[in-house]
Amino acid sequence: MKEFKGCPDTDKDGIKDEDDLCPENFGPKENNGCPDKDGDGIFDYIDACVDVAGPKENNGCPWPDTDLDGLLDKDDECPTLAGPISNKGCPLKDTDNDGTLDKDDDCPNTPGPKTNKGCPVIEQEIVEVLKTAFDALEFETAKDIIKDESKPSLDELAEVLVKKAAWKLDITGHTDNVGDDNKNMALSKKRAESLKNYLISKGIDASRLNTFYFGETKPIADNNTPEGRKKNRRVEMKIVIE
Repeated sequence: MKEFKGCPDTDKDGIKDEDDLCPENFGPKENNGCPDKDGDGIFDYIDACVDVAGPKENNGCPWPDTDLDGLLDKDDECPTLAGPISNKGCPLKDTDNDGTLDKDDDCPNTPGPKTNKGCPVIEQEIVEVLKTAFDALEFETAKDIIKDESKPSLDELAEVLVKKAAWKLDITGHTDNVGDDNKNMALSKKRAESLKNYLISKGIDASRLNTFYFGETKPIADNNTPEGRKKNRRVEMKIVIE
């Protein structure tokens, strides 16, 4: 467009694409070009429930009661397994018969020793593959493009997931606190999705990959130092065995 010196404004909202947080979706300038359909203060792109208002700490969704036991997931220690409120929403049973009650079992559907909270023990070599993939994962500055040098370790992780077909992977994006809160939230989502898409390209079914994003809200180090900010700019990966 002429007024943008030849730069595009794809969604024609008066903000050129390079400055538009949502370049393909029309939105007001005060929202950096992003729509907020439900008016909850969380832009649609980073809002997991665009039609229903919800708190920021739950990605714009109202707190659910997944197992319908009368306790909201945020207060339920077993959000996917119905149980009495007196037992913090956890059932008083041992589904996988491993000697650990479901309420104390991190893997209620897969047997494992009590010493590992009812989960099967993951081989040390697999733990190392996961750690290497996490430590080596880097993105282009302020972008969701995975650097080429990070891909060999991700390929090893994909090989493990191919062999362990029952395992799932939680992928969680985080940023430091530099810049706009909503832009950081969007970047954390894009990076988590970028990693998910890479693993899908290596043969992992999308249903096995869960993405979460928290922007700058969950730092693990001091954002006042360069070293701390680097640690906070991360995408975490966690093996999930149900």
